[in-house]
Amino acid sequence: MKKVGIIGGSGFIGSHITKIFLEHGFEVKASTTDISNENKYKHLMYLKNAENLHICELDVTHKQQLSEFVSDCDILVHSGTPFQLDFKDAKTELIDPTIKGTENFLEVVKGVSTVKKVVVIASVAAFNTNFPLPPSGRNQADTFNETDTPFMSADSHPYAQAKFMANQTVNNFIAKHTQLDFEITSVSPVAVFGKSLSQRADSTSTGLQYVIKNNLVPNAFIQMLYDIDAEMAIVNVKDVGYSVYKAATISGLHGKNYLLSSESYPISDVGLMLNNKASKNSPKVIYQNQKAVQGLGVTFQSVKRTLQDYNS
Repeated sequence: MKKVGIIGGSGFIGSHITKIFLEHGFEVKASTTDISNENKYKHLMYLKNAENLHICELDVTHKQQLSEFVSDCDILVHSGTPFQLDFKDAKTELIDPTIKGTENFLEVVKGVSTVKKVVVIASVAAFNTNFPLPPSGRNQADTFNETDTPFMSADSHPYAQAKFMANQTVNNFIAKHTQLDFEITSVSPVAVFGKSLSQRADSTSTGLQYVIKNNLVPNAFIQMLYDIDAEMAIVNVKDVGYSVYKAATISGLHGKNYLLSSESYPISDVGLMLNNKASKNSPKVIYQNQKAVQGLGVTFQSVKRTLQDYNS
């Protein structure tokens, strides 16, 4: 039985990744930031084949803990960077865990002989830190794909800047180490919506869906999205989990980064559909997904279906 280590395996996206690997017969080692808080991971205990699941406490900025976590894995998935819109100190809450955690992870994995595949959960911010707004000089309806020049602005949200820099860290590592014994593949999802596997109240993705559904304004960023009726590109969390599984189990994908996206709707339409009402506009596909469709064999679910999942 092959073993996969999933950093962040109890989070919103990570739980779906844990689920699909368990269903496909893998032994799974999933990390959590606080082993004493069972609410963070107890939902995983009810998954199919949960007897093959191990929960480990891990701080990605702690190299020794990382070394122990990755030491006996065949596949590693890094989904352990914080996603939060509100913060008090961007450096300690977002920048350091994201960038330093990625640096530590790559440095540690380099010395593990058992590892054959690494999948990094990047972000659409690796291509555009302004998301869901367009890059500077482009319009909301302009399409975007992996071949476009990545856009980074110091005025973007610190989370987006951190994910952009972390992706650059991965690219630089690949360029520097040309004789690796394992492949590194990245996936970059747009806004990840859908049904959580847990009842946790600290999921930013679940919270964002709740905010939009109820037309709440928790901060200036959300108010801005409402004010301009931003085009929101969305992908189903189940599709992200499946994409990660495929990226981990298909060979020959070293150095590739796949945008994961379904359709885009104005945020006003997202609110309507979250309330089981019809959208006023037709969907667009602004962030192109052909590379993932062809390379990973993913069929992306419609946004309407994704938002129905959230309400189910």
